[in-house]
Amino acid sequence: MKAISTVEQPHLADRPAMRAGDTVRVHVKVREGDKERIQVFEGTVIGMHRGGANATFTVRKVSFGQGVERIFPLHSPTIDKIDVVRGAKVRRAKLYFLRDLKGKAARMKESDKVG
Repeated sequence: MKAISTVEQPHLADRPAMRAGDTVRVHVKVREGDKERIQVFEGTVIGMHRGGANATFTVRKVSFGQGVERIFPLHSPTIDKIDVVRGAKVRRAKLYFLRDLKGKAARMKESDKVG
């Protein structure tokens, strides 16, 4: 095991197995002044960037007709939990083509895998 891997190991959080195409519900801790609350962001995972403690994933949703994408660090302490709502069968690792699709065309074929 490399030296960097041994140093990063205690900082890695236990996250569910997810991949591109899955619909996830990300519970994020939001600080407003001295208060902290949980905000939920639900959308489709359109890409994952692996890399130990630096791993990130991009979630896309459509809110009031406007596409919103958010990049989350996978092992960040600001993420309370991640729920995999629905799995999808996709043939790409990065689903950037969904940015150009609207409505029913942007649907993914559902797979049996959930959670």
